[in-house]
Amino acid sequence: MMLLNRRSFLLGATGLPLATSGLSAYAVGVEPVLMLDVTSYALTPPGWPDDLPLKIAVIADVHACEPWMSAAHIRHICDVTNSLKPDLIVLLGDYNAGHDFVSGPVMPDQWGEVLATLRAPLGIYGILGNHDVWHGALPRMRGDNGESVRAALRGANVRVLDNHAVRVSKDGRGFWLLGLADQLAYRIGRHFDGADDLPGTLRQITDDAPAIMLAHEPYIFPRVPKRISLTLSGHTHGGQVNLPIIGSPVARRESRFVYGHFVENDRHLIVSAGLGASLFPVRFMRPPEIVEITLGGKRAAGVAAAS
Repeated sequence: MMLLNRRSFLLGATGLPLATSGLSAYAVGVEPVLMLDVTSYALTPPGWPDDLPLKIAVIADVHACEPWMSAAHIRHICDVTNSLKPDLIVLLGDYNAGHDFVSGPVMPDQWGEVLATLRAPLGIYGILGNHDVWHGALPRMRGDNGESVRAALRGANVRVLDNHAVRVSKDGRGFWLLGLADQLAYRIGRHFDGADDLPGTLRQITDDAPAIMLAHEPYIFPRVPKRISLTLSGHTHGGQVNLPIIGSPVARRESRFVYGHFVENDRHLIVSAGLGASLFPVRFMRPPEIVEITLGGKRAAGVAAAS
């Protein structure tokens, strides 16, 4: 074992605060604001036809606010999303800010005007998240049970799926897109009750076409039946802060489903890291991301065969 001499100790003691300060500056000013990843998945889950290629772009957890997620920054995210040329765009909730460390709100009509620039031939579909229901544009602002968020989405030509299923067609081939209302919508003391209705939403499927489920929180996944080819979720921010060895100190209650692609009993779930932040305006080792998913087709079939 090498013993530290006094000079090494003093250098280390001086460098530690500097390193900590540098990491803090990165986590606050660089990763959450200046970085944007496109994370791609290619798969053909059970129930999805090999010969029905579909590209989906996923936007989750915008958490619009100044200066971290301004209207201009959301416009950049929309431009990158459009450049992927998806068949379909889905928005997974939490458009309202998730923390009070802001210089001002970005109101629903402002971010809605920007989301109206999204383009996809099969349309744009969205659901709401817990912050959209709990409060207004900022956590300290009074909420309206998500009505202002729904209005902004509708104004942006986004079809809102509140426990609804819609049949979409590509090249004459149909598939179902289902969206659940938020699973943490109502605070009851220290507990939450959801507005989600999984059985009622599933009953709206009227044929054997493949189906995709949108659910803001991934907690519902163990209850999603095999009838659903793929479930898409956000909410967790991928842990938001991921420290070496320790992992994420802010990982949510369902630690199995914090980030990435999960397969359980032939059921598939993809959890996005999202774009914004909650509790604090920091991200570390989990940059904001747009998710690009390719279902079916030669690329997805090749990846599935190799895995």
